[in-house]
Amino acid sequence: MQKSHFLQFDYRDIKSLARCISLVENEVEGYEAFMQSLPQDNKSKVIGITGPPGAGKSTLTDALIGSFVADGKKVAVLCVDPSSPFNLGALLGDRIRMSEWFDNPNVFIRSLASRGSMGGLHPKIIEITDILKAAAFDYIIIETVGVGQSEIEIAGLADTTIVVLVPESGDEIQTMKAGLMEIADIFVVNKADRPGADIFIRNLRQMLAPAFRNNSSEIPIIPTIASEKSGIEELKSNIILRNSNKNEEKKSCLLAEKAYQLIKSKRMYDIDKNELVIKIKEVGTPINLYKFIKEY
Repeated sequence: MQKSHFLQFDYRDIKSLARCISLVENEVEGYEAFMQSLPQDNKSKVIGITGPPGAGKSTLTDALIGSFVADGKKVAVLCVDPSSPFNLGALLGDRIRMSEWFDNPNVFIRSLASRGSMGGLHPKIIEITDILKAAAFDYIIIETVGVGQSEIEIAGLADTTIVVLVPESGDEIQTMKAGLMEIADIFVVNKADRPGADIFIRNLRQMLAPAFRNNSSEIPIIPTIASEKSGIEELKSNIILRNSNKNEEKKSCLLAEKAYQLIKSKRMYDIDKNELVIKIKEVGTPINLYKFIKEY
């Protein structure tokens, strides 16, 4: 594969777009020059959807797609699945909840394996997002794995970060609250028809009260029943409002975070995980990893 493959990239053609993403994922020769050539004056808005497994993120994403498409908008969706730690393949890949959109010309859906990324995001997620921006989608939705650090990492990529919880998340919210208060632009309490939803929302609001005092506006907490499309229009309105009110300081922080991630991946480029496995096998176990790393 040569650099000429990127010269054939057509922003309007879905097949060309999918092919280009694959080439960048696999770091085909010429991909860095291609990334540098992408236009930056786009108006695409990136929406990050994160939260614990089972919160209904895929169903919520499906409902948001329908609402945006009904408004005549073009929507791209990146669904990041957890990967096997052994072969880095996707463990889930179940996009059946979004199946009605696969042949819609205004919707592009791509499933990505996290490929062992500890944060739960795809290692080329920044580059892929920028390609979709160049393709002039109105909204780009990124649905994360929802495992620990991905809740924080998505904040460095998204214009609006939505944290999805369910009424049963009471204990989990206590362990996650420090990071969540910092990165959430909108809280969604999905499956709000379940018992205890009102109590959970009230407790969440009280827990966030100290953070509200330090901000000019409260973080919205929106109850939804995504399977019934309930609360989706209110959520969409808040997304649009948050995007229009985004301040320049946060934009700079987001760009700095993206730059940091790109620099880190660049400097780690020559580290091959498969090679590490081979060398560790040669050394044998038990092994002092700190000594191993120093000598590597």
